[in-house]
Amino acid sequence: MNIGEAAAASGVSAKMIRYYEETGLIPPAGRTASGYRTYGPKEVQILRFVRRARNLGFPMEKVADLLALWRDRSRASADVKQLAEAQVEALDARIREMQDMKATLQHLVHSCAGDQRPDCPILDDLGGGDRGSVPLARGA
Repeated sequence: MNIGEAAAASGVSAKMIRYYEETGLIPPAGRTASGYRTYGPKEVQILRFVRRARNLGFPMEKVADLLALWRDRSRASADVKQLAEAQVEALDARIREMQDMKATLQHLVHSCAGDQRPDCPILDDLGGGDRGSVPLARGA
């Protein structure tokens, strides 16, 4: 199948497939005599694996580690579990950061009168709390 068909079958865009090949995350595709990429069921399975790992938030280098473990039939499941546990911890940290951002923004929204006056604690906070400062000109 061509790259468009592989993209449709795997749920990974053709652009991302090319990127994954360029970065070495996945092996280069086979080529036809005219130079078009070709993919088979094995390559589509790898692309689905990558898509699922990325959907779970694994960074690219950890996806590469997972792919290496997936291919290694003599792997220890403890190694896979360790990567997954580290990802759970990373996700927990991101969730805490996002909850903090949400709480801050909710506080700012609550503090803003939302009327016709120009005073706005949201903009004041984003600007570093310096009321009356003039925004920088574009390109400054």
